[in-house]
Amino acid sequence: MAEPSATVRVRVRPRAGRNEIAGQHDGAIVVRVTAPPAEGRANAAVRKVIAKRAGVAASRVAIVRGQNARDKLVRVQGIDGDALRDALLGP
Repeated sequence: MAEPSATVRVRVRPRAGRNEIAGQHDGAIVVRVTAPPAEGRANAAVRKVIAKRAGVAASRVAIVRGQNARDKLVRVQGIDGDALRDALLGP
């Protein structure tokens, strides 16, 4: 049986006051990170924030589309779509 994976749309807000998931905007998960959008630092921070909330290793989180944009498509290995949304948007 194949391992579950899920993709989620993410809207990144770099240079924020803290690293956090800040709800939804137009169907995308809003992720605030303190890192600047230079040299991949914001992308690495986004991967860490999502991995921590989803309960997976950061290496299991990949940015599939939008490496140089605020709007990204992120794939998380080891969790299904419903569980991922619950983990990211839950309490």
